[in-house]
Formats: sequence, C-alpha cells, structure tokens
Amino acid sequence: MKTKNNRSTFPFNINNIHRLILISILIFTIQGCLNYIQDVQLYTDGSGKMKITYWMKSPNNENISIINKLGIFEPDSIRHEFTSPYSSINNIEVYADTTDSTTHAIIELSFTHIDSLNKAKAFFGSEFSFKDGAAGQKVFSQFIPPYATGFGIDRSAYHVTYKYTFSGEIITHNAPKVERRTLVWDYTLAEIGSGKTISVTFIPFKLKETPYWIYALTGLVLLFVIFFLFRKKKD
Repeated sequence: MKTKNNRSTFPFNINNIHRLILISILIFTIQGCLNYIQDVQLYTDGSGKMKITYWMKSPNNENISIINKLGIFEPDSIRHEFTSPYSSINNIEVYADTTDSTTHAIIELSFTHIDSLNKAKAFFGSEFSFKDGAAGQKVFSQFIPPYATGFGIDRSAYHVTYKYTFSGEIITHNAPKVERRTLVWDYTLAEIGSGKTISVTFIPFKLKETPYWIYALTGLVLLFVIFFLFRKKKD
C-alpha cells in the first residue's frame, strides 16, 4: 500500500502486554503503518512549542474496532497520552481525507520546559534533556527509542522524522539535514536499530527568537524617525 510520504511508526507508550498484542495485530492486518512527524520550536530557556502529525490509511470495517481500542485517533485518548506537567495542549484535530483515504491526527502543544515532556505517556523513553554546556551554551538531546514491527515487515521501508528549530547559533549537532536554524533527523526503522540520540549544542540568542539583525533593524528605524522629526522641526 502506498502511504503519504511513506513516514511510519507508532508514537504511544506500550505499557502492557494487551496493548502490545493489539499493536501486533494492527501491523499484521492493516496494509501500512502509522506515519509520524514531530516538529519542535525550542526557545533559549527550554520552553517551546511542538506540532505532531500522524496519519494512516483509513481502516476498513474489520479493522475499525482495533483502531478504536488503541485510541490513536480519539481526541480524549490523545489528550491523555500527551498531557504532562508544565505543558499545555493547544489543539487536537482528527479528520479523514477522502482524496487519499487516510485518517489524520494533529496535536499542537506548548511547554514551559522540554524536560517536562518526559512525564507524558506518549514520550515514554524519549529522555528529553536541556542543560547548560560550556560558557554561554546550551545542550539539548532526545533519545529515539527502537520500534518493534514484527511479522517480517521491511523496517527499511518506513521512516520517523524529527524537526527542531533552535533560537540561537548552532555550534555542533548530529542531524543529517540542516535548514538554517532547523535541524532534521529522518531515519528508517532499520537505521534506528537499538535507538538513536538527537544531540545539539547552541548559543542562545539574547532574547527568545531574537537574532542580532533585529537589533540592527530597530536602530536603523530609530535613526529614520529621529531624522524625520529633526527635518520637520526645521521646517
């Protein structure tokens, strides 16, 4: 089955054997797994916002009951999985796209400190860390746990994507892809193996999301205002 962008994984914490069996059945009986992208804006003080998007081929009548038991497209269940101390869920959207027969979920949340997400069930084992590094530097890391598929599924055919945008000058990182201040980690399930660690060291901007050119632009505008007022006074 062809899936949109071919991104696949399962984001929820597996905390008992019953759910593990359900997920195994899901993977075995549904043609195509769950697609997952995590997009994060991380600020200088460890606060930020996150948008998670996942989707899958809409289940047929035989598989609807399995999906309902997992609760992955049920807003109350999603809220329960992603809730953590010091974070707020701003929006949850679940919808079906009839153009390609897919079912989607979008979660938007904000957090006062990214470490607090470690207490959310959905991020079990993610090991978010945001600490001071060398003088004036911050060090961020997140662990990407291994994903079990089973039943002979080709683990190289599916991917997980993590995007992080940092409010500062990036010093070191292990991201395969760089888009200015946005770093992108995109792995197949086979590449994740026993787990991967996202690691970034950066020098924060002096103000949240405020690069140096903002100050220069502000000063230039101020000079124009002073010049205009001076000329008006002479006239």
